[in-house]
Amino acid sequence: MSKKIQKIVIVGGGSAGWMSASTMINEFPNHDITLIESPNIPTVGVGESTIGGIRDWLNLLGIKEKDFIPFTDASFKLSIRFTDFYRKDAGSFHYPFGIPQVNGNLAKKNDWYFKKMYHPDTPVSDYAECMYPQMALVMQNKISDNHNMHKFPGFFRDRDTAYHFDSTKFGLWLSEHYAKPRGVKHIIADVTDISVNDSGIEYLELSTGEKITADLFIDCTGFKSMLLGDALKEPFTSYEHMLPNNSAWATRIPYTDKEKQLEAFTDCHAIENGWVWNIPLWSRLGKGYVYSDKHVSDANALEEFKNHLKEKEQYSDDLEFKNIKMRIGIHERLYVKNVCAIGLSAGFIEPLESTGLFTTHEFLIKLVRSIHRDNYVSRWDKDTFNSICKKQFHDFAEFVAMHYSLSHRDDTAYWRDVGEREYFPDMINQRFRPYHSVFLHAITERMQTFFYEEQASGVHCILTGMNYFPADRQTVIPYSYPSDTNWKEYFEPSTQNLEQKKQHWAKLAEDEPTLYQYLKENYYPNES
Repeated sequence: MSKKIQKIVIVGGGSAGWMSASTMINEFPNHDITLIESPNIPTVGVGESTIGGIRDWLNLLGIKEKDFIPFTDASFKLSIRFTDFYRKDAGSFHYPFGIPQVNGNLAKKNDWYFKKMYHPDTPVSDYAECMYPQMALVMQNKISDNHNMHKFPGFFRDRDTAYHFDSTKFGLWLSEHYAKPRGVKHIIADVTDISVNDSGIEYLELSTGEKITADLFIDCTGFKSMLLGDALKEPFTSYEHMLPNNSAWATRIPYTDKEKQLEAFTDCHAIENGWVWNIPLWSRLGKGYVYSDKHVSDANALEEFKNHLKEKEQYSDDLEFKNIKMRIGIHERLYVKNVCAIGLSAGFIEPLESTGLFTTHEFLIKLVRSIHRDNYVSRWDKDTFNSICKKQFHDFAEFVAMHYSLSHRDDTAYWRDVGEREYFPDMINQRFRPYHSVFLHAITERMQTFFYEEQASGVHCILTGMNYFPADRQTVIPYSYPSDTNWKEYFEPSTQNLEQKKQHWAKLAEDEPTLYQYLKENYYPNES
């Protein structure tokens, strides 16, 4: 039976709650929309790094950068760097946002593998530098405000960047500057009782004594999942078999050299039992250690984190550390009866690849589509929403898990464990098999790609960074050609072309402002 949606109640504040409230009031301005927020429950507040999809959500709501950046301690993000994931002390590689620039290449992204084949000392970090012009900006800690692609072909700052920001401040900004001014009602109270009937939640009883009803309840209560999990008892599917980490230590670190340390990328640095994030905001660094408490105790993990900070010369005795326990996985259904879960209450992958806010805005966009037909939501709409969101969640979880399964680290029990898990049969069969079966004929009228076909996907960056190369002589060289053919000479122009482009982009980046200079001039003119 279809349910008409006119009154929407969101339970829980934070970034997920206020993103939900802002989305609903923007898309349904004539609906009765209320957000209930407890005065006693703090938000998790570690979602400080985003990926490019957040721009679609911001565009949907008509939110401009200049509106929120100065209020949220925000900066720009062009890439994600991964350090020591392949092996201990193996170095770093980048996954830049945007579309690879392959104009003039012999065989699109495959040219780099020809280069690596005949110049084996080429580091894997070189791949992104040869394929993405914005890597010249990343390497020099610069940013370009160019919108016409004449300087860095294929790179649009308004499309190919995301943000670092304080997620707690982002939620507050949405509350005070977007949602409430447009008509969202705000109730500060605890939910003391939840009455459930055959239709879902009958009403919420608040600490004020008020009873709240709704056509749709949006659960933004974090890992507790007060409505979907606790009240409706919707089963939760753990992803522990795929994603090992379930805990984190987080802290905030002041800058010592802001212009140097304010970088346009998130750094993910693998250490003994997980990895450490480094997120540069305008006023500080956000740091955290994501780990598995099945492999190391919380106390020992904190010591490992402190030792890492000492190695980076970022430790001081006055730092405050917050421990976070994470529920990794997703509910079997996200939209059940008159309840839909958004954010951590729906599910969580882990902080790697900035998935927390990603699933929040992606699920919200899909929820809007479910309601938008005519304000009636049927079983079909709910089932479609659940199926699409679960598929997107699972695909992204597999992508995150790749970062561990491709590792050859064996220096601790943790890394030996995560590298031996069997959790990719579907991914390998459905996505990787074609990459190995498409034969590249090196000399034909039309060059064919044999691997990494998705233009904007980061899969090719992660696989290459983890030393997983599709190109070898047996794949590239046609068997019908004489054995004495000088293939290195044939492919050398491709190598030279990549080098020339990389050097050209590096030269252009020299004239651009540093990220610090750009932010200070355009967004923080009165701050140091």
